[in-house]
Amino acid sequence: MGRWSQRLATSFLEFAGVPSRGRVLDAGCGTGSLTFPLAAHKGLETIDAVDFAEDFLAALRGRANDPRIRARQGDVCALPYEDDSFEAAYSLLVLHFVSDADRAIAEMRRVLRAGALAAATVWASGGMPSWRLFWDTVLLYEPTAEAIAPVRRPLTGAGELRKAFERAGFMHVVETTLTISMDYADFDDFWYPTAYGQGRFGAFFDALPEKSRDRLQEAVKAAYCAGEREGPRSFPSTALAVRCIA
Repeated sequence: MGRWSQRLATSFLEFAGVPSRGRVLDAGCGTGSLTFPLAAHKGLETIDAVDFAEDFLAALRGRANDPRIRARQGDVCALPYEDDSFEAAYSLLVLHFVSDADRAIAEMRRVLRAGALAAATVWASGGMPSWRLFWDTVLLYEPTAEAIAPVRRPLTGAGELRKAFERAGFMHVVETTLTISMDYADFDDFWYPTAYGQGRFGAFFDALPEKSRDRLQEAVKAAYCAGEREGPRSFPSTALAVRCIA
């Protein structure tokens, strides 16, 4: 998902805006898809990046050569920062996965100074047609994969993200949709990162008998090609985003 989060980060910051100076927070930074675009804004004093996963933080630190970037381990539902610490707080593709989204949003508000900016984005429910094509095909041929199939996440429906920030006491909440293109060079580019990469499906696929693996791969390939010649494909994919004031 990293390449798509990097692409989404650009349009997300264009929508959200960035303060001309001060300290900003990347809440749930992962490997830095948003951290590094924030660091491109030279007026910022510090970019604090927090994530629960130490392996993600290690990857971020390994790429970071800007002394303003300060990465630390922590839970977005219990941010390890003092009250009133930041001029802006951002969350890129995190809030629909946390254990308590309302708590995480309340924490964002707690660490912001009065009048500071908050912004967040999540994938919209049904907004990733490439993912739907993949999983619809997998479940048709391997129904037992239902146990690991994606489920509808909180905040991914129209208006849900906006209402969550309003409940937390944020003001002037503006919601929009952001659309990026998920582009694949060919079927291998579509298939291999999921079938052989990190994640629950990779382990599931690896445990299948070889004949079942081959059958499933051919079925997904047929769905990807959709009767056309194998080659590049592009899937418009949609996220929901909000920006608001603490």
